[in-house]
Amino acid sequence: IFGDDKVVVTQPEAGTFMAFTAVCTHQGCIVASVADGTITCDCHGSQYDAATGEVTRGPATAGLAEQAITVEGNQILLG
Repeated sequence: IFGDDKVVVTQPEAGTFMAFTAVCTHQGCIVASVADGTITCDCHGSQYDAATGEVTRGPATAGLAEQAITVEGNQILLG
């Protein structure tokens, strides 16, 4: 999680990286963790699929917007 940039980067499978806004769509908290294919917001318990950003458990009703990243070697660059 890149807190200053409000972006969460996931690795749904080996060699594949995805990035989403880290701002929970429920009330704007920054998501807290990524584990076992799930992005979790600790404020109210919303969960999102780490591969798609779609809501898997509310109270959030909208998914996390995908963000642009570039992978160069072992670095992940935002934008």
